[in-house]
Amino acid sequence: DILLPGERCASTSNRNFEGRQGRGGRTHLVSPAMAVAAAIEGHFVDVRNWT
Repeated sequence: DILLPGERCASTSNRNFEGRQGRGGRTHLVSPAMAVAAAIEGHFVDVRNWT
């Protein structure tokens, strides 16, 4: 996927470097549990608060 400048995404990839998913986009490396929580909620959340 290509991000637009200022967009953010959650990724479970094991690599990240500047511009990997688009110039100006921000990729956050997260655990699979965090990626699922972000997908369900539509934004980043603290999975430690999920019970």
